[in-house]
Amino acid sequence: MAASLVMPSPASSSSAAMASSRSSLFAGGHRSLLGGGENGSRVYAPKCVKYEMSEPIKGNGKPIIPVVNERTLPKFLESARLAKSVNRNGARIKLFSGTANPALSQEIAWYMGLELGKINIKRFADGEVYVQLGESVRGCDVFLLQPTCPPVNENLMELQIVIDACRRASARNVTAVIPYFGYARADRKTQGRESIAAKLVANLITIAGADRVLACDIHSGQSIGYFDIPVDHVYCEHVILDYLASKAICSDDLVVVSPDVGGVARARAFAKKLSDAPLAIIDKRRHGHNIAEVMNLIGDVKGKVAVMVDDMIDTAGTISKGAALLHEEGAREVYACCTHAVFSPPAIERLSGGLFQEVIVTNTIPVAEKNYFPQLTILSVANLLGETIWRVHDDSSVSSIFQ
Repeated sequence: MAASLVMPSPASSSSAAMASSRSSLFAGGHRSLLGGGENGSRVYAPKCVKYEMSEPIKGNGKPIIPVVNERTLPKFLESARLAKSVNRNGARIKLFSGTANPALSQEIAWYMGLELGKINIKRFADGEVYVQLGESVRGCDVFLLQPTCPPVNENLMELQIVIDACRRASARNVTAVIPYFGYARADRKTQGRESIAAKLVANLITIAGADRVLACDIHSGQSIGYFDIPVDHVYCEHVILDYLASKAICSDDLVVVSPDVGGVARARAFAKKLSDAPLAIIDKRRHGHNIAEVMNLIGDVKGKVAVMVDDMIDTAGTISKGAALLHEEGAREVYACCTHAVFSPPAIERLSGGLFQEVIVTNTIPVAEKNYFPQLTILSVANLLGETIWRVHDDSSVSSIFQ
């Protein structure tokens, strides 16, 4: 699948103006960054560099265009006060990418105006991982970009070995940038003789030599406390909110839905930013891992556009059964929004079955082309992560990004 970099046409400006006119969807004057493309098959930003597909993807999917701004901030990051506080001197900062999501790593490097560091990662015949840095990192702030997505254990072990290589090469600080933190769901004991794998993984990353962790939308906030090193928690909901602002949806028709009781706090925060939309909750009973049964709905969705919000979609059992219930209760349309597209089988069959108007995810986890389907939209978090990395390097505030 060939792709080329081109500058957008002047039509982008008019599209951005239309998106801005609908920005009243958000409380506090939140404005849109992303606009819909032709036939709904493009996602782009004004004044940006975008991919242009030489030919459309054939089969079950559509081209998804990652957004790469020319090192300008997304709308929700725009602030003269914050922009002045960041020193963008890249002399002592190094970015290295693992093999889990090289496309996202390259986008982050483009946003920051840096080159990815040279690194040799290979696997021996027996599966062991070999890592060698191709350039000096002595005295540098090193940021390692590696989500622990499937295959989780392979990518987790690779991350630890790269951390060890940087530490032994005399890096001043090593930050593990983990867009998707695997094992985050194993954060507590629900019955006797269970492990708490989230704590174990936190210990492994710390002992490997990481000085700091930067992660996106960890499953539960308590997992941050499992680390004995600083953790910067990045919230990707702003990227999704920015995209929803480009939709011609009346704020009075919206209702935000939590697919389970455990996600109520996340859905409530999302609803507050979405013009303080009403909240509905789906009550379910889980009979086993990756098996969910919907019981009833708390709240009113009749005639509404329901926006289901979760941190991840794995097998899509919870969210698809929830969508079916919402349709039974009279919802006009159902949107699914999540940060992490794990998409374990049979997620694609469930999500593409016609229950959803659109499934909106981010690129914290790479989505294979074979898993594209017409309702899928993938948004890039490269700008958000790139800005966060600059602030960590410059010892500036990270939380102020989201205020």
